[in-house]
Amino acid sequence: MKFQRPHALTKTEFHYCPGCSHGIVHRLVAEAIDELGVEGRTVGIAPVGCAVFAYNYFNCDMVQAAHGRAQAVATGIKRALPDGVVFTYQGDGDLAAIGTAETVHAATRGENITVIFINNAIYGMTGGQMAPTTLPGQVTQTTPYGRSTKDAGHPIRVCEMLATLDGVALAQRVSVDSVKNVKIAKKAIRKAFEYQMEGKGYTIIEVVSVCPTNWGLSMQDSLEWLRGSMLPHYPLGVLKDIGGGKEGKA
Repeated sequence: MKFQRPHALTKTEFHYCPGCSHGIVHRLVAEAIDELGVEGRTVGIAPVGCAVFAYNYFNCDMVQAAHGRAQAVATGIKRALPDGVVFTYQGDGDLAAIGTAETVHAATRGENITVIFINNAIYGMTGGQMAPTTLPGQVTQTTPYGRSTKDAGHPIRVCEMLATLDGVALAQRVSVDSVKNVKIAKKAIRKAFEYQMEGKGYTIIEVVSVCPTNWGLSMQDSLEWLRGSMLPHYPLGVLKDIGGGKEGKA
C-alpha cells in the first residue's frame, strides 16, 4: 500500500468548495494523529465557519464550540483531560475577530493545546466579507473599493503577535500551495502535537490558504494570488520555537 486515507479521517465526503485548502489541511492533521498513535485520546474543537462540520470528518472525539470560543472550550477539555491531545481548527474570522480575546489569553497562559489556524484573508462561510486578515486594497463583499487602512485599520499578523507571549512554545506559518510547502506544513503540525504531548505549552500553526469562491478567482489564479499578494504580507516560517528549531523556512 503506497497511499490511503488516514484512519483518523472518516469516509464522509468533504463539503468544501473546489480548490479550497481545508481538505488538504484536514488530511495533514489526520496523518499526524495516525503517526503519533493518539486517535483514541485526541479531542478536536470544531469552529463556526467553513469548517463548522469538521466533526463529521475526524474519527477522534470532536466538540462543537460557539463562534470564537474554541480555545476556551479546548482549555477546559485539556485541564479536565491533561493526558489528552486537544486541538482547535479555526478560520481567521473565528480566531482573529470574535475569538481574539480567547486566542490571546489562552496563548499568554501557555495552555497546552494546539491551534490550527486557517488564514484565507476573507470570511468564507458568510459570503466573503472583510476579515481581520484581509489585505490592504483587497476587494470583498463589504469593501467593494478595497480595504482602506484609514477606515478599517491594518490586517492582523496573528503569529507575529502571539510569538511575543511567554506561554507560546511554537508559532509557525505555513502554506499548502505546493508539494514542498505541504510537506513543511505536515512537519509543523506534527511538531505542534509533539510539543503538546511533551507539555511544552501553547502551539499554533497558521496555514495561509486560498478561497477561490469568495476571491472570485479560478483555482490556479487563486494560487498565484496567494503567492503574489498574501505571502509577501504573511511570510512563511517559524516565528517562535522554544525547541530552537528553524525548520520550515520557505
